[in-house]
Amino acid sequence: MSLATLGLSAEILKALNEKGYESATPIQKALIPAMFTGRDIMAGAQTGTGKTAGFSLPILQELSKHFVEGQHYPKAVILVPTRELAKQVHASIEAYGKYLPLKSIVLYGGANLTSQANRLKAGIDIIVATSGRLLEHIGQKNINLESVAYLVLDEADTILDMGFVHEVGKILQHLPDKRQNVLISATLSGSVKRLAEQILQKPKLIEIDSMGTSAHTVEQIVYPVEKEKKTELLSYLIGSRNYKQVLVFTRKKEVADEVSKELNLSGLITAVIHGGKTSGERSRALEGFKEGKVRVLVATDIAARGLDIPALGVVMNYDIPHVTGDYIHRIGRTGRAGAKGLAITLISPLEMVALKDVERLMGKRIPQEKLEGYAPKEIAKQKGARKNPNEYKKTDGAFGKKKTKTATAPKSKKRKTTKRDGFKAFDVAKPKIEKNKKRGRGRK
Repeated sequence: MSLATLGLSAEILKALNEKGYESATPIQKALIPAMFTGRDIMAGAQTGTGKTAGFSLPILQELSKHFVEGQHYPKAVILVPTRELAKQVHASIEAYGKYLPLKSIVLYGGANLTSQANRLKAGIDIIVATSGRLLEHIGQKNINLESVAYLVLDEADTILDMGFVHEVGKILQHLPDKRQNVLISATLSGSVKRLAEQILQKPKLIEIDSMGTSAHTVEQIVYPVEKEKKTELLSYLIGSRNYKQVLVFTRKKEVADEVSKELNLSGLITAVIHGGKTSGERSRALEGFKEGKVRVLVATDIAARGLDIPALGVVMNYDIPHVTGDYIHRIGRTGRAGAKGLAITLISPLEMVALKDVERLMGKRIPQEKLEGYAPKEIAKQKGARKNPNEYKKTDGAFGKKKTKTATAPKSKKRKTTKRDGFKAFDVAKPKIEKNKKRGRGRK
């Protein structure tokens, strides 16, 4: 379906055409007409399917239709979980509204608060913000949200995962009751639906594909590997297969730093982004990656939310994410806009249970391939015979079967102890010896 058939204005279509957008994606076909009805909406679709355009194009059109020259005040608020996503969404809105009289701003922590406040006071129509920074401006009375007609919660599942739901609740207190609410998420989990019940009024539900499926254009593969050899295998795969641009995900920022250091030592130009880096450091790392100056970008899940890297061919999971649903966000960084992508996951023996959770979410098994010299040995051969009769017996199942305990050896008898008034038990003979010492009759 052509975007021109969805009722968009000539100015918006001109801007879209300049970006090379002509056909509507499935989520856009469903979301754009629904937005025009004014109903609250809960929409779920895979990462990289065009959700931003789906909710922003109708907002831009409706606000421009009723715009009065010189009257710039907040009419739409789009809340996102991270600064990277805030920048991406704002850049898209700026591009889509290129020929419209509307003004937009992006607000996130780490940027100059005073500079943002001055722009807000000069007049703004659309606000893209992280919840914490928006609350700062509300607290300093730099902004009035009483005329907001649209509230969008983008990546709602991440907003919940990062614990920002209470900040969202405080922001809601400053918004008018009459407004259109839109909740966007890559996964519609139970917690997301409970959040929707608190914010949305009789919402229209839009789901494109199963929330547990990845983009059909992404090939997925798992490599079993010893934990100690993960970085070595990572370097080998990138180098031997000549991957030109690779995004590597890790759970922890400490691991991201270590992986980045090791890859640089192996000759692969690598940069890293995570919550411990400043906004400037993260921006420089990302720009270097996009420009091809950096071959490998290592990122944590939160820092990577909102990364939009055109034609990214390979995503590599150094480990399984803490939140199983984040796997979808990770692999969604590749295979965007119909392009083919590759998602590689490195799995140590201890992560097999987590892999099963991912496969359950995806609704299918992910193919595994063993590489000689890296694949873990059988547990029995690796650990050897058990010597301790009290040791837990481990199964050789790949998906974490329950552990069974072997018969235990008889416990040795302990000397009688006493315990008084909650204090630690002492040998009953010890106090007597100590007492005799004080009287000069101790042992010699």
